[in-house]
Amino acid sequence: MQKLEEKIGYSFQNRELLRTALTHSSYANERHSNPCESYERLEFLGDSILGYVTAAFLYRHEPSLPEGRMTRLRAELVCEQSLHRVALHLGLGGYMRLGRGEEHTGGRERPSILADMVESIIAAMYLDSGSLEEPRRFIMTQILKDAEIGETHRSADYKTELQELVQRKANQHIAYELVGESGPDHNKLFTFRVSINGESAGEGSGRTKKEAEQMAACEALRKLKA
Repeated sequence: MQKLEEKIGYSFQNRELLRTALTHSSYANERHSNPCESYERLEFLGDSILGYVTAAFLYRHEPSLPEGRMTRLRAELVCEQSLHRVALHLGLGGYMRLGRGEEHTGGRERPSILADMVESIIAAMYLDSGSLEEPRRFIMTQILKDAEIGETHRSADYKTELQELVQRKANQHIAYELVGESGPDHNKLFTFRVSINGESAGEGSGRTKKEAEQMAACEALRKLKA
């Protein structure tokens, strides 16, 4: 725990909160003789804190952006891919507590689980410190420090951009398909795949279906422009 605290730059008064933030439901469900809580409730809280801090950051730093564009940019900054990168940087996979089945199926490397744990750690910091200052510092240094709020982001509507790019050629067809959803009913994570002429072009995840479609289109654009 101390090594992870050094990485995130915060020492917990109640380390049980940090342990809970790292506990997957598969592990909690196996602890019949010594029950414990999974990170899911913390993740729910952390998602809201992350959304608020990011929204406040955009509001202060981008006074000319309209609401719709701020919404899309916030979705990009806090998407699963972004949080997954933070989790990899912190090495969260080595600290999480997983059940045997999840361990054997690669849960320790699964992007959705790692991203969820970043949010649960944010909530654990908030509850342990009793204020938003520590989680805000973590979010700013780990997630938003390299945020590029440039012209490409300011006009970003990835679905429209992808449509315009693909339709430069005749007889091109784009389709979006829901390929997965996880999490409790109050905090679903949706994953969509975008296909071009029947061929998979990219996948993306988000808390709403529209957000997930935008992230799938963003990934397809990245691949097409590579």
